[in-house]
Amino acid sequence: MKILIADDHPLIRTGLRQILSDSIAIQTVYEAGDGHSAMKELAAHPDIDVLVLDISMPDKDGMEVLKDVKARYPEVAVLMLSIQPETQYALRALRFGASGCLNKASAPEELVDAITQVQRGGRYINDEVSELLLQNLQQKQQDLPHLQLSEREYQVMVMLASGVSISDISSKLFLSVKTISTYRARLLAKMNMKNNYQLTCYAMGHDLIKPFSR
Repeated sequence: MKILIADDHPLIRTGLRQILSDSIAIQTVYEAGDGHSAMKELAAHPDIDVLVLDISMPDKDGMEVLKDVKARYPEVAVLMLSIQPETQYALRALRFGASGCLNKASAPEELVDAITQVQRGGRYINDEVSELLLQNLQQKQQDLPHLQLSEREYQVMVMLASGVSISDISSKLFLSVKTISTYRARLLAKMNMKNNYQLTCYAMGHDLIKPFSR
């Protein structure tokens, strides 16, 4: 395994190097004291497996380095390291492509475990971050427009998005054409949309209908 440690504190880099060298089969450990140096090391050694990246860098913020790394070297696994609680930055880091987040106060064994997991293509997050991700997912789901619809409105929306005409929906649901038209107007307003085409694009994008279904 080839590892790059990017941290502006020499003692931290030395400590991390010692921990990893004592615990993992490592071919090479490279070091960088700032963001620009980290990018130079990656350019010189593109076969680096894992980048251990401090979130607080003197010349270039760790998040900016992360975005650059994932844009240029997407195959490199990035483990974010910080003295801040992971919950303060984990969502942004994971969104930008980090493979994991770890607090500098963590036990050495946890660092080794994290490095091993991300090098294998996995993710490393603690219980607090897992709970945060779950809460974020639930919040996003609650914000989805179609979840604000009533059961009948949702049913009409799916049929309209699938290409079923108002008259056919009227026959299938045993409701008048006027009533279906009212449901259509109401659900379009709730979803902030103007026509059936937008409904179809939305429904397909959220896997509510199958492509070209009728």
